Amino acid sequence: MNGPSLALRQRSLGAPATEFPLFPPLTRGCPETSTDEIAYPLEITYDYGRVDRRLFEQEPGTDIARWSPLLPPLEAPTLGEGGTPLVEFDGIFVKDESRNPTWSHKDRLNRVAVSAAVASGAPGVVVASSGNHGASAAAYAARAGLPAIVLASADSPPAVQAFVRAYGAKVVSVPAEARWPLLREVVDRLGYHPVSNQTVTHTGHPFGPEGYKTIAYELFLQLGGVPAAVFTPTGYAELLYGVWKGFVELRLLGLADAVPRMFSCETAAGGPHARALATGAPAAIVELGASDAYGIAGPVGGHRGVVAVRDSGGEALLLTDEELRAAQRDLAARGLWQELSGAAGLAGHRKLRRDFDGPVVCVATSSGFKDLGVGAERFPVLEHPTLDDLAPDA
Repeated sequence: MNGPSLALRQRSLGAPATEFPLFPPLTRGCPETSTDEIAYPLEITYDYGRVDRRLFEQEPGTDIARWSPLLPPLEAPTLGEGGTPLVEFDGIFVKDESRNPTWSHKDRLNRVAVSAAVASGAPGVVVASSGNHGASAAAYAARAGLPAIVLASADSPPAVQAFVRAYGAKVVSVPAEARWPLLREVVDRLGYHPVSNQTVTHTGHPFGPEGYKTIAYELFLQLGGVPAAVFTPTGYAELLYGVWKGFVELRLLGLADAVPRMFSCETAAGGPHARALATGAPAAIVELGASDAYGIAGPVGGHRGVVAVRDSGGEALLLTDEELRAAQRDLAARGLWQELSGAAGLAGHRKLRRDFDGPVVCVATSSGFKDLGVGAERFPVLEHPTLDDLAPDA
């Protein structure tokens, strides 16, 4: 039932009739449809006619290899990614991706992307990241026996840098604007496999969003059907696109008759996908303001997010740090401590203030310990504590 991968080819999102072999992964976007201003990503096509529908009758569990026919070849060992819980409160569901091995959704992407590095015979993996992606890539590279280079921005949280180094990666802190030229040089001169973006607008790794599809598969089983709406924290929109594509495949396989509305939840300090959707552009680059939600704050968008929101009938939502903090506090009060960026799904749903005819899912992406300033605060010590000091309102 699980069996080998049924992946066939890479296909351009700029022109779906334009296809390429499955390998090598085209990590610099579509070479035929991209321009100097817009880079179009690739997606993966499958032999859907050979998919055994019993794949979606399995018991829940970790390791996304349970979906192997609908993923690119998984050559890297698992760390137990996937199978995250769905927590209900206040009439909505929160998909808690902080329960993954490195405490973020990025583990689903990196199981697939590092597998591509192994299958390609690359001598190592390189990633430009200041947080979750770098830690996850380093962990999966270590599990696969590959060295990893992580190009981190100089202002990334020290705790997160220590987290990345713990996996044995070579972590180099450089100015943010220097990361991308240096990444391309590592790829070109050392032959390392990139799991980060290399293009003018975001394309990233063509295999990456395939890992995120598994969230849709899990939601389908956990809910017993398709939700009415899904709200996702959105930086480059690989997560948003992957979840949307997973539901599109369920419909294509005849297992579902609808696709949820997809809502991108971006920081108001940037919001390139909101800009692209508002202007009708395939992708956009914006000026980035200040935000503590560094996990989703970025000036560069990509075509994937535009496709997912537009074709699902969803919307792009812009959120202030104050709105994100309010959602973060509410999640923590219910036992779910999320990074500020990870609370964007709930913040987006609350900002929209709309009722839906069916379940609503807010994806929560990452543990709160990765936030800026975590661990720096000092708390007073009670030299002579009494029971009165322990009262709830003390």
